Amino acid sequence: MLLRCPVPLRPGDLVGVTASSAGVSPRMQARLEHAVAVLEGAGLRVRLGDCLFADGLVSAPASARAAELTAMLTDPQVRAVVPPWGGELAIDLLPLVDWDAIARAEPTWLVGYSDLSTLLLPLTLLTGTMSVHGQNLMDTPYAVPAPQLSWREVLAAGAGSTVRQGPAAMVRGDGWDDYEAHPQVDRYTFDTPGGWSLLHDDGADLQASGRLVGGCLEIVRHLVGTRYGDVPTFAREHAPDGTVVYLEVAEVPAVDVARSLHGLRLAGWFEHASAVLVGRTQAPPSGSFTQRDAVADALGGLDVPVVLDVDCGHVPPHLALVNGARTSVSRAAGTWSLAQVLG
Repeated sequence: MLLRCPVPLRPGDLVGVTASSAGVSPRMQARLEHAVAVLEGAGLRVRLGDCLFADGLVSAPASARAAELTAMLTDPQVRAVVPPWGGELAIDLLPLVDWDAIARAEPTWLVGYSDLSTLLLPLTLLTGTMSVHGQNLMDTPYAVPAPQLSWREVLAAGAGSTVRQGPAAMVRGDGWDDYEAHPQVDRYTFDTPGGWSLLHDDGADLQASGRLVGGCLEIVRHLVGTRYGDVPTFAREHAPDGTVVYLEVAEVPAVDVARSLHGLRLAGWFEHASAVLVGRTQAPPSGSFTQRDAVADALGGLDVPVVLDVDCGHVPPHLALVNGARTSVSRAAGTWSLAQVLG
């Protein structure tokens, strides 16, 4: 299996929107319409799927969601698929998606985060198609602060291109915008200093590189031991120089995080890692046992850099992280950089 980078996204291209997990309730429809208008204003065409509008845990039965996702990812007219957001039960699609058909088709971008990690990671591991852990569709209207890039900017780069990003100077401290009251909000409220740090920092410069894999910890931990989360085999076959593993936590307490990270370690997820990137989180401690303590307990013994407070996941802003890309994370003279080569 060769790793495959979809063609660059260009004005006039078609973007498919399907809710592979949670649907869009009537009270959130205005936000969806605004996000679609932003894409159309950028010169893209948008196709709304049938599995989209629903006020419940999922947008449609699993069979319908899987069929629509498969159809969009194998349609040569669709250049990118961007769900409105995550949810809870994308995992019920895994045995129903036609991964073989997707592997035979021309590669198509899939973008999202949170519960979409359930699909983003297997798409890369099973079909070799690069995928983007970044903003969901509902986040798309927000301006992305430099030195970070929006998913549209990354998708516009072609195979062989290098995309460079870095830490946000400021991040969101708490809470989410009210899309019902303010469906056209397009500026994050940043009120907390950002920046990345090392779990064990001796002050030296560093550089680590490898193929990027990862996702939301609460999601990908359920894929361990299955073909959908077989990172060790991917690393052996496609990452001779190692992997860069990224993980972020949405909401589970620190003890649960420690157990989950230990589980990934026992399953060999970090055996080929040259670095581990851990996303900034607002998830709670377990008494005096903090989220940092959880990372230290599970990953402190790894002989690789463990980078903390990386801008991915549930604390805006969001890096656009490309699963499968050749990725280099570096710090020189106190300045961090993340470079990804597509292809």
